Amino acid sequence: MHSFLIEKVKELSKYNIDIYGLEDKQYDYDMESGDAFFEELEQDLVEHGRFKTHVVLIKSATMIQLRFHIEGELTLTCDRSLEPFDEHFDINERIILKYGDHNEELTDEIEIINRNTARVNVANYIFDFIALSLPVKKIHPDLRTDEDESDEEGEDGILVYSSESTDDVPESEDDAPVDPRWEALKKIKGNDN
Repeated sequence: MHSFLIEKVKELSKYNIDIYGLEDKQYDYDMESGDAFFEELEQDLVEHGRFKTHVVLIKSATMIQLRFHIEGELTLTCDRSLEPFDEHFDINERIILKYGDHNEELTDEIEIINRNTARVNVANYIFDFIALSLPVKKIHPDLRTDEDESDEEGEDGILVYSSESTDDVPESEDDAPVDPRWEALKKIKGNDN
């Protein structure tokens, strides 16, 4: 049991970046990750994957900017066939850490950290970016062509209704205002004749 805890701490410590005492300039960090990364974060969204992360840290007197480039593959399970497949991803994101008197998350991209913070662990940032890049529907690549065609058809219908402007509709003084969606249907029907 004790060796398991040491391995867990060792795995997550790969993502520590010591920031105390850094000069105001740019630093680059490279990290490689595999299944152990997902196991240590105690989540059940992703079990298997391998990826590389390049972090550019830009330090100034008032803040630290972290730019992430994460690229790799995850093994996902298809929602339709329940077959495993590899999903490639390529992510570019950033986080801004501003110095303050306490720790607080202001937005998804900006956090305040205590100015006495000695190190930042970027593992959770990396996982959050990967989790947000996952497709809503996990569809095996062999089955995607059917899905893509049906999605495109639905989008065309939405565009017809949302793109019509009331400025294009001619109105006489006697006519009441006409819903622009009906006007669009009249135009379509007129083109069929």
